[in-house]
Amino acid sequence: MAKVISTLFISADGVAEIDPDWHFPYFDENMGRAVTEDYDAADVLLIGRETYDSFAGAWPDREAAGGEDAGLAKRLGDVRKVVVTRQSLEFPWRNSELIAGDLVGAVTALKADAGVRGILIPGSISVVQQLLAAGLVDELRLLVHPVAARKGRKLFDEGDTAYHLRVLATEAFPTGVLRVIYAPVEAPGKASYDDVKDQVPAGN
Repeated sequence: MAKVISTLFISADGVAEIDPDWHFPYFDENMGRAVTEDYDAADVLLIGRETYDSFAGAWPDREAAGGEDAGLAKRLGDVRKVVVTRQSLEFPWRNSELIAGDLVGAVTALKADAGVRGILIPGSISVVQQLLAAGLVDELRLLVHPVAARKGRKLFDEGDTAYHLRVLATEAFPTGVLRVIYAPVEAPGKASYDDVKDQVPAGN
């Protein structure tokens, strides 16, 4: 079964709505490598409408220009792109298609498709939030910037149930960016202060 992987640039206070002013100063070859590894893990991109419009408005022109980022632009053009939107949409960018049916049902079908190796969600906060709530995200790959953005949309929305996460890998970059890969897990057993008080540091 294919994995669903979310990859996000995020601030230390949880803002995943990127502001170029706090994002690009921290982008270096290490972050570029991490992004490449994320794209290597998948053969389908699952993209929200806003992210698609942003990508489609930039990457085809970059591919045509033939600059130093043309290789990545071609790769993004060649990969299958499934767009999540309730609105009608024309697809000027090749290999783009509208999601078939409701989000949860369509992603469940994609995960079960033997021809799909991995599904990557770049950005697309609302898509990630919906799939987290449905239990369909297998990995959260976060590039945590050493900045408190203080404004912008956060990854984790308000809800009644906590998301518990297991750390699969971590890496610290010289810029101060932390790469953290999480997998959602079941909640641990309940505990109270009485259960842990023997671990409290002793007084002097």
